[in-house]
Amino acid sequence: MLTTCLNRWLLLAVLLCGPSLTDALAATTDGAPATEPAPATDWTDWSDEFEDDEEELAVADPLQTFNRGMFWVNDKLYFYLFKPVARGYRFVVPEPGRRAVGRVFTNLSAPVRIVNSGLQGKFATSLEHTERFLINSTLGIGGLFDMYANVDEKPAVEDFGQTLGHYGIGNGAYLVLPVFGPTTLRDGLGRLVDRLVDPIPSPYYLKLHDHEAWTASAAERINWLSLDRDTYEAIKEQALDPYLFIRNGYLQRRAAAVAR
Repeated sequence: MLTTCLNRWLLLAVLLCGPSLTDALAATTDGAPATEPAPATDWTDWSDEFEDDEEELAVADPLQTFNRGMFWVNDKLYFYLFKPVARGYRFVVPEPGRRAVGRVFTNLSAPVRIVNSGLQGKFATSLEHTERFLINSTLGIGGLFDMYANVDEKPAVEDFGQTLGHYGIGNGAYLVLPVFGPTTLRDGLGRLVDRLVDPIPSPYYLKLHDHEAWTASAAERINWLSLDRDTYEAIKEQALDPYLFIRNGYLQRRAAAVAR
């Protein structure tokens, strides 16, 4: 009984931390897709860029003391729980297999991109996502193979947080939540809505049991983290203030996503 409870809490922690963790790391990889982390780079260049833009970036961070405390908690979870699990998974599963798994999860989340592109009036983008989803689900065997891998131009990734921003709704306060990680009031609400459309957690599609949805989501996040090339470690080593670096990177990435 105790073992079962511990396993459920572990899966839940990975599930909840996963989206924000990947968002935070993606904020420093110039919007690289979640299944294809960008290679390590010189983060001092990014730090200089953030310093130059500091006055232009409007940041509502009234809970910074709380946020920094939660940043410390999530930092420890990353180093002592999530990263060791991902490294073990990386040791067992070869990279081509992990990339194929990542493509399957990316393909499964296509309804989120399709719906939000349409809600923003980007109907051509929505149709392109629909086409890719249908082709990769059939000819690509559920997304194991990306039939559009050789196409350089990829449609923009959209979510409900971006949809709200598209219609003029601001970020609201910046938050770092325990386990959930970095977000804003707007993006947090957007994430809840997206879960109704995403086939894995949604009660309307695959209709998975709770433990099945937790397991699938945990596998997706651990798979992504296993492909990451120690991005967060590089930030910790080179950024003067990792908290500000992650915060500014997250907000700038989200602002760019809304503006495109």
